[in-house]
Amino acid sequence: MTPKDELLFCALGGSGEIGMNVNLYGTRGKWVMVDCGVTFADHAYPGIDLVLPDLQFIEERSDDLVGIVITHGHEDHIGALPYLAEDLGVPIYATAFTAGLIRGKLEEERIADRVPIKVIAPGERFDLGPFGFTFVPMAHSIPEANAVMIETPHGRIFHSGDWKLDASPVLGAPASGEALCAIGDRGIDVLVCDSTNVFNAEASGSEAEVHAGLLDAVAKAKGRVVVTTFASNAARLHTLGEVAKATGRELCVAGRSLDRIIRVAKATGYLGDLPATIDPEAAMRLPRNKVLVVATGGQGEARAALSRIAEGTHPVVLGESDTVIFSSKQIPGNEVAIGRIQNILAGRGVEMVTEKQAHVHVSGHPGRPELAQLYRWLRPKVVVPVHGEMRHLKEHARFAMAEGVPASLVQTDGDIVRLAPGDARKIGDAPIGRLVLDGDIILPADGTTINERRKLSLNGQVSVGVALDRNGRLIGSPQVRVQGVPVEEEREAFVADAAAAAVEAVRGPRRDAERLREDVRLAVRRAATRWTGKKPIVDVLLVQA
Repeated sequence: MTPKDELLFCALGGSGEIGMNVNLYGTRGKWVMVDCGVTFADHAYPGIDLVLPDLQFIEERSDDLVGIVITHGHEDHIGALPYLAEDLGVPIYATAFTAGLIRGKLEEERIADRVPIKVIAPGERFDLGPFGFTFVPMAHSIPEANAVMIETPHGRIFHSGDWKLDASPVLGAPASGEALCAIGDRGIDVLVCDSTNVFNAEASGSEAEVHAGLLDAVAKAKGRVVVTTFASNAARLHTLGEVAKATGRELCVAGRSLDRIIRVAKATGYLGDLPATIDPEAAMRLPRNKVLVVATGGQGEARAALSRIAEGTHPVVLGESDTVIFSSKQIPGNEVAIGRIQNILAGRGVEMVTEKQAHVHVSGHPGRPELAQLYRWLRPKVVVPVHGEMRHLKEHARFAMAEGVPASLVQTDGDIVRLAPGDARKIGDAPIGRLVLDGDIILPADGTTINERRKLSLNGQVSVGVALDRNGRLIGSPQVRVQGVPVEEEREAFVADAAAAAVEAVRGPRRDAERLREDVRLAVRRAATRWTGKKPIVDVLLVQA
């Protein structure tokens, strides 16, 4: 679909889900992409850490794509760029801090020289084909979060990105109410807006408010303190540096992503007053009440620093009298992983403090009062909710209209929406899907490899080797090997029964190799089902003399 003299919108990710944000705008034959993120895998994707959006729709139209505009540096907005941006063949536009994070990712994949990045100052207008863009600074839990003001031949769009209202920001200077009201005075046709916290009746709160809660929690701690937070939250790192100084503790940082954030932040003018950090080995030589460790892994990530600390495979060692503070929100879906780490820590006698026990975290997304205030400032004609599951999108649409917005439109990934001219409505469908990063290979999330892996994880696998002479008669006994099939102490008896089933399948009239292989496979699987009630994957190797 090539945009005609109209304004189109299509989300390829992030609408109907939280994470993996990819948004397309189209007009007069051209498309522009806003954000290109990832989401994190769960048990449905065995062996997978990252899930990427399938960009087939825009890849097939890459000649009409004029650029990729990035609102901010969180993984769900930039994480897919190292794997997908090169194939799109267009520049990336971002502010300096976000550009630094993206450049580091591209360098890790050795493609930094093949993907141009254009650094744009907040408030600076730039044109991409028929689109005019201006970054509008917003408060969030990472430096240089921006909304984008998009001017088109068919109206003005305010694409909010991730945001909240913060009267006392620790880092940066978000647009004031007066500035946002002035934008509204010029006319906003469509507000495409973050829906994450639409069910929250209270405002998210200021980052500055967390200082007192963290200071109190650390001051009360008797031993070592580990604070886990989102690595990208540079404002929280600033706060923790202040807390470390106020409590007489040395600051230690544990986690590669924290090192990267600090490096990029300092290179772009942030965290200049962060105390000098010490390495984990030096931290362990200090008295227990003289160290504060900031660690990655608050969402239960298996290879992150906190997980390794809990399991005893990290230089930072915790025990009785030590404290771990979870200065982050528990993301839905991560409950089991977080609980696993907390149980291990509890077993070691470690005290834990979460946002339920103390004021040690504030969200970076807007609650209902903040959404209502933004509507009053911008006065959009239509609200299009994004960045949320269907329940968030539907509630956001209802709330916007209850607050006086004339219209709202709920769309989901793959819906092609005509925003103008006329009333906003769905006019078509774009192909959507998920890809997974498996080692160094990108695969379809529901392709052969992952489906086979799911079956292996659920049912196990049996290998059968059968040798035949040139007349098709069995030579020796079939060899059977079992992995992940629940036979345990009866393994030898099961193997014997499976081998006998293979012998019976070989007997009889001669068949071609493929038919014989299938007969053996089915016979052995039936034996496994009799023994276990499960249907494992059965691989058959025929060796013919």
